[in-house]
Amino acid sequence: MFRVVASDLDGTLLTPEHRLSRYTKQVLQALRRKDIHFVFATGRHHIDVAQMREDMEIDAFMITSNGARVHDSKGNLIFSQSFTPELASEIAKICIDDPLVYTHLYRGDNWLINKEDSYSLEFHKLTQFSYQLFNPLDFDTNDIAKIYFTTTDDALYPHLVELKNRLEAIFGNKISVAFSTLNCLEVMAENVSKGNALKNVVEKLGLNLQDSIAFGDGMNDLEMLSVAGKGCIMQDASVELRKKLPNLEVIGSNADDAVPHYLSNLLL
Repeated sequence: MFRVVASDLDGTLLTPEHRLSRYTKQVLQALRRKDIHFVFATGRHHIDVAQMREDMEIDAFMITSNGARVHDSKGNLIFSQSFTPELASEIAKICIDDPLVYTHLYRGDNWLINKEDSYSLEFHKLTQFSYQLFNPLDFDTNDIAKIYFTTTDDALYPHLVELKNRLEAIFGNKISVAFSTLNCLEVMAENVSKGNALKNVVEKLGLNLQDSIAFGDGMNDLEMLSVAGKGCIMQDASVELRKKLPNLEVIGSNADDAVPHYLSNLLL
């Protein structure tokens, strides 16, 4: 039986309205009563996820910023990897003159953005987590876990692909880059991934990766789904992810609470 369950949030564990359903809460609480550990594994900020964990009333590990931050079940930071200040400064300026792209930073306990973006706030209604404005030419470059670029329209995905290619050409293996959705390109420091973070969690628990099962839907879940003892992909997952991992089981939709139903049938 799996001893560790790791799940992405948006498009996976959360409803399409970016909320945790009552049924999900019941299943995760039941897993903890059976001493099965749960891990939130997301690109979201740790402050945002900590509020969700409190609402769920469970002690859970948190992999946030796609693995750049890992907190244990008591909220202690057990792993952290930030950009160097110089690298953060360079990346933050790359879209400064692009009217189609919003530049976001996770710095310390704060979410920063270069211009007002009501679209992104829709993802945080449950937790009320909100951003502050910053100037990409003049900001504190310390303690930055993630820089990401968004658009308000999936049709602009090719525009972000061009940006991804440009970032990789300029910075090479100094960065880790992945799409979480078609309109969100995420950049972390070298070798940061949910997969490496999950390895840290299971080792902290005295277990190994074969004891874990993971769920995801985006390219930022690729490494985690690859290294877990079992990886499950959502039916609405990105086409690229399904092509990369053709042998993994595809389950239902987050709209139907597919993850908690799957866990209930498998482990409860």
